[in-house]
Amino acid sequence: MTVTLLRILWLLASAAAYLTLGYAVPREEFGWLIRLLLVLFSGYGWFIWKRNRAEETDSFLFGAAILFRFLLVIAIPRLSDDVYRFVWDGRLLAHGFNPYLYLPSQLIHTPTAAQAGLDDTLFRQLNSPDYFTVYPPLNQAMFGLAAWLSNGSLFWNVIWLRLPIVLSEIGTMWLLTKLLCRLNRNPNLALLYGLNPLVILELTGNLHFEAVMIFLSLLAAWWLLQKRIALSAVTLALAIATKLLPLILLPLAIRRLGWKTGLTYAALTGGLTAALFLPFASLELVQNVFSSLDLYFQKFEFNASVYYVLRTIGYWIKGYNTIERVGVWLSITTTLSILWISFRWRTISIPMQVLAILTLYFALATTVHPWYVTTLVGVSIFTRFRYPLVWSALIPLSYFTYQTPAYQENLWLTAVEYSLVAVVMLLELHPFLLARKLAKPLR
Repeated sequence: MTVTLLRILWLLASAAAYLTLGYAVPREEFGWLIRLLLVLFSGYGWFIWKRNRAEETDSFLFGAAILFRFLLVIAIPRLSDDVYRFVWDGRLLAHGFNPYLYLPSQLIHTPTAAQAGLDDTLFRQLNSPDYFTVYPPLNQAMFGLAAWLSNGSLFWNVIWLRLPIVLSEIGTMWLLTKLLCRLNRNPNLALLYGLNPLVILELTGNLHFEAVMIFLSLLAAWWLLQKRIALSAVTLALAIATKLLPLILLPLAIRRLGWKTGLTYAALTGGLTAALFLPFASLELVQNVFSSLDLYFQKFEFNASVYYVLRTIGYWIKGYNTIERVGVWLSITTTLSILWISFRWRTISIPMQVLAILTLYFALATTVHPWYVTTLVGVSIFTRFRYPLVWSALIPLSYFTYQTPAYQENLWLTAVEYSLVAVVMLLELHPFLLARKLAKPLR
């Protein structure tokens, strides 16, 4: 590996862009955000294209991927305000209160809030003060530990929250190379994830715990390849206890492992996940979490694709927003489709099934935040499909919404985002479907 002048210039330009985005550009500055991301994605695309065919592991680029994350270690998130709910829940837990039981809008100005250090300054920065928390128990444990270690300091709270994310990201890159080598694939493909600007900014920069979930899910897959079923189930339960998303992959695990082993695996994973909730267990927990999840699927809408088309049709027919009815039917359709892909697509590789399930899930969702796509980026590495990389470059267009306090989406930009992703997906699907058609025996 040769460290050329071009590499040094790319490293310096990218580092400058990450520092500017991490420390100086709020999400209201849409123009600067897109310009800097264009710089980052241009460099990413060039070096990924150059290294895709190289067999020798590129330690310079892997080192750059780690460096870019460390550059953001002390940054206060600027593109997302979710961190303030992490701090809120963490302070409650650190002071011995169950975060699942308290609604922020009802808790503020009470003795409990005062004892936990929950003041007006923090409350005003919450994006959902009228909703109960929905973050699973391992996430809450990380929130609580960070709050306890920071002793009331927001800055140190952010640092301690970021630590497991950075460690998970490094672990993910290591696991990706191990899994790729195990599958006789080029280990440099891990750079598709490691150097992806959206992954770096949204996970390390904006403190989204999809980073921990992705690492634990990959570790569960690694243990499955090693035939360590129990260890894999434990790890997958921890992933679900960080973010609930891996739950949708359990039907696929049952199908691929066989009914007996698969059901045992699913039961063990489910039982361990339930056990992780036990320290918080109460009837109110179930009621509060499900009420927030119900509101999420029937009230929240952001950067959607299929749902926005159906919403427009609903306005034409009914004259009002039909999200409550459409949201239910989309959830049913998603569930049935996941089962269909898991049990009927028997000749498709597991990574392609996972990619199809996640793509369908997000395509039918009413809310798709930029960091959601990082999971697709991670899975796509094990397939021939690259539309998730295109999506990762286009989904920051959704940040146009935050230019004004009214949070008004530009649906033309949303249409551009999904149209281009759909075109790339169809172009990639065509030769795949043609090859499968030609491979079928004549009847």
